[in-house]
Amino acid sequence: MPEVRIGPSPERLSAMLGLLVVILATLPRYVDQGLDTRLSLIGMAFVVVSIIAVVHWRMLAPAARARLLPLLRRLGLAVIVGMAVMAAWHAFFSPTWVRWQVLLAQGTTTGLLLHVLGMWWNPVSDRSDSE
Repeated sequence: MPEVRIGPSPERLSAMLGLLVVILATLPRYVDQGLDTRLSLIGMAFVVVSIIAVVHWRMLAPAARARLLPLLRRLGLAVIVGMAVMAAWHAFFSPTWVRWQVLLAQGTTTGLLLHVLGMWWNPVSDRSDSE
């Protein structure tokens, strides 16, 4: 049975960068509500994921680094769509409007989920390799 090695990929790095965006978007919510324990835990998670992302970036081949820019554009678009989806959701289904901190955290989380599902459904790597 052949050995399977999984190396660094721009898709994984874009998901990690999206996770860092979600962590940053969650910070105002925790600061506003005074959740110091959660704030310290999310701060530690941010440091760990940042270190892993830097190591992952350094391990990427130059060709893979070139594929990262379209993925980051897709991530940005997914976050904008996620914010719009959550704003519409709260506008139609919430009895009162939510605070901006909650909308920011939920919108970026939805955007990251859309980004990862989009990479699974229509990977950028497959399109660039076939061209």
